[in-house]
Amino acid sequence: MKPKQKKWAYQNTILVLISIGLFILLADTPAAKLVIEHIGSYGYLGSFIAGIFFVSTFTVAPSGAVLFHLAEQYNPILIALTAGAGGVIGDLLIFRFVRGDAFAELSPILDRIKRRPVFALFKSPYFGWFTPVLGALIIASPLPDEAGIGLMGLSKIREWQFMLLTYVLNTTGILIIVLLTQA
Repeated sequence: MKPKQKKWAYQNTILVLISIGLFILLADTPAAKLVIEHIGSYGYLGSFIAGIFFVSTFTVAPSGAVLFHLAEQYNPILIALTAGAGGVIGDLLIFRFVRGDAFAELSPILDRIKRRPVFALFKSPYFGWFTPVLGALIIASPLPDEAGIGLMGLSKIREWQFMLLTYVLNTTGILIIVLLTQA
């Protein structure tokens, strides 16, 4: 029988921080810019891929540039529809992470924060609807989706409902942005 491996504290959180650090180091390299330009040459598939990256703080700018470029050459509505589908994939990855081990790792820290009087207000039945609505507004906005997904992850929304909602919100937000750039 194998001895049980010891799990180090905040394993998922530390791995995410390391991956973010690596991304920051590599994001502004010529190779990364070449990859982004290359994704733009795939048409609607490129808009799907750009949509996956459109939801993150660190990749919103380059993926937005790809979407703007594609909307000049292709139907902006189809660009928004395919990028919105990609956005669901990106949001779902973050959503599962928030609801998974990472949230369990951070729960002791969050419990200390929640004890503050301001956060007690959000537990009241009058504001129970506020958390998912605020999350949806953040997802629909051009702001990166992580904060909105975190708020929705705290609510009791089912995964299929989350996917449908983020598709509509991402598609609408991307369509508005793409149409504004063409105006």
